[in-house]
Amino acid sequence: MGRPGRRITKELLKKFIYERKIDFVVANGENLSGGKGLTLDSANEMFQCGIDVITGGNHIWANKEIFNIIDINSRILRPANYPEGVDVPGRGSGIYTAKNGVKIGVLNLIGRIFLGNFDCPFRIAIKEVAKIKEETSLIIVDFHAEATSEKVAMGWYLAEKVTAVIGTHTHIQTADEVILNNYTAYITDVGMTGPYDSVIGVRKDIILKTFLQQIPTRHELGSGDLRFCGAIIDADPDSGRASSIERVRIDLDKDM
Repeated sequence: MGRPGRRITKELLKKFIYERKIDFVVANGENLSGGKGLTLDSANEMFQCGIDVITGGNHIWANKEIFNIIDINSRILRPANYPEGVDVPGRGSGIYTAKNGVKIGVLNLIGRIFLGNFDCPFRIAIKEVAKIKEETSLIIVDFHAEATSEKVAMGWYLAEKVTAVIGTHTHIQTADEVILNNYTAYITDVGMTGPYDSVIGVRKDIILKTFLQQIPTRHELGSGDLRFCGAIIDADPDSGRASSIERVRIDLDKDM
């Protein structure tokens, strides 16, 4: 989430990758720059920290610079389920090589409940997964959705079909990590990396004023109580089956 999130990522991620022997890192980056959207500089800053792929969501287009870079940078994804015939730049999935030489597929989807008139994420998921499986069984799905029911449904729908279904968008880490059908790692939301002395990343006073007065106010990022959130998944490279999922939350002030 903006500069605070980038700061804690720069401070923690490389060491974390080394200590936990992480082979591949996916991060949702739709809030990288100023809390909405991303720029080439902010994306490159995260790639240099060890992030391999940046996924998007409903804010992916908030910074106009993205239109100039998303077609030429295969490591930045946007949701795959835009309606057929829409001339949207970029790609919704990709196949990448991890540090250990294993190929990993990443698929970015967006939900339809409260988020817009997108194509069916369930049907698009099956089509995209079938294409990715021609090259690898290891598949990570970032499902960027508002409704927990839609996320849980996607987890069960893709159980035994993909390695992991990881929920993003709501910024609040959930405590429901699980291996579905002894195969697919799932969590409803991995949480926000950024300032928790805030309302999901935005200054508390601004959000409270908005709720109390119902007048739109320009958002400004919070700055305190920085936390690093995510999940670690262990998986078999041949079958694609996940064997474990571990929630991660590091408080920069308390845990370091």
